[in-house]
Amino acid sequence: MNKEEKHDLVLALSEQMKEYGNFYITDTSDLTVAKINDIRRKCFDSNIKMQVAKNSLIKKAMEAAGGDYTEIYNVLKGSSSILFSKSATAPAKLIKQLRKGGDKPILKAAYIDSAIFIGDNQIDALTKLKSKEQLIGEIIGLLQSPAKNVVSALQSGGNTLAGLVKTLQERG
Repeated sequence: MNKEEKHDLVLALSEQMKEYGNFYITDTSDLTVAKINDIRRKCFDSNIKMQVAKNSLIKKAMEAAGGDYTEIYNVLKGSSSILFSKSATAPAKLIKQLRKGGDKPILKAAYIDSAIFIGDNQIDALTKLKSKEQLIGEIIGLLQSPAKNVVSALQSGGNTLAGLVKTLQERG
């Protein structure tokens, strides 16, 4: 790979880091070409983009992307593959599924919306993360709950303040 190709790869990786917001760095060393191709196919089916790159180029891409990735730099050793996804949990679930058939890929690190997870022991936690949409939905539900109680109390206790207070007291 010449200097211009390396520069293009770094640029492409940094753009993907910005675009997706979530990426996983895994160790896929010692896997056969057939196994790597199988992983790529499963990534494609799960809307995950897989890219194999040298660690030095991954580090340069992180620096070019502008985020704080310094905690990840220490895991950039050996062979590395990057999994990009719009979903924070999809790569973790895929890795867990792939591990049923062998001991790789191994999670080195994950970057999820500015949170960094280091080590393969984080896989279970990553599979259970909730998306932004799920969290926003839960917050809206919590915020709507008191308003629904007031509306319900107004409807069942009449429109008087005394009726509202009485109904709210009965509900606890």
